[in-house]
Amino acid sequence: MSILTLKLILSPIIIGSASLAGRRWGPAVSGWLIGLPLTSGPVIFFLSLNHDTTFVMSSVLGTLSGGFSLVAFSLTYAWLAVRYKWPAAIIGSMISFTLVTVLMQNLILPFLPLFILVVSIMFLGLRLLPKKSEVAPGESKPGKWDLPARILIGTSFILLLTEIAPFIGPRLTGLLATIPLYATILTIFAHRLQGAAGAVHVLRGLLFGMFAFASFFLALGILIEHTGVGLAFMSAIVVALLVQGGTLRILSQKVN
Repeated sequence: MSILTLKLILSPIIIGSASLAGRRWGPAVSGWLIGLPLTSGPVIFFLSLNHDTTFVMSSVLGTLSGGFSLVAFSLTYAWLAVRYKWPAAIIGSMISFTLVTVLMQNLILPFLPLFILVVSIMFLGLRLLPKKSEVAPGESKPGKWDLPARILIGTSFILLLTEIAPFIGPRLTGLLATIPLYATILTIFAHRLQGAAGAVHVLRGLLFGMFAFASFFLALGILIEHTGVGLAFMSAIVVALLVQGGTLRILSQKVN
């Protein structure tokens, strides 16, 4: 089976399954779900099939560094949403994401200190979010094109990024793998229908879910240089799911 065929099969399955699961819960749990490395994980996996370990490890460092950009995105959108409508909030948050990404492209930290700093920033981000408020009632049923659009956008993004990786380099590839595709969709959707509180709930869930994201790349970075690709990714998935289960219990207490 060719790498392209594998991408075309696995990417829609991963994205579609996660999206369907997310529809069963509220905005916070949907945000928590997309905290998983649903695009960055497949991007690094497909890179590992075509490139050597040094290239992949540099991409892992870049992706983990993208955690700073995601926290900046979340905090900027949340606070802008308190005062402004979604167009201003998304423009401001994407500017923040871009600025931090440019900074991290040129600021390279050792692997374990980087992980500790990213996790610390996630904790700080949770503390700095606007205080909890009631979500305005609203009809939140997605349209019939919502799921196909997510699958198309996500799969196209994975295909594009893995194809241009040799030209833009491993670190920038990793950083761009954290572009908040689904966070943007879900946050705007919640903001429009449920007000600022709905958007903040999505972003709080995203930050909780990012602990699994960081744990996934920690395990992957530790193992990939010493084991095969399959074992490293399977172990990283197990670690991420264990952490994700723990953060779900905490998040459930926060939103109830």
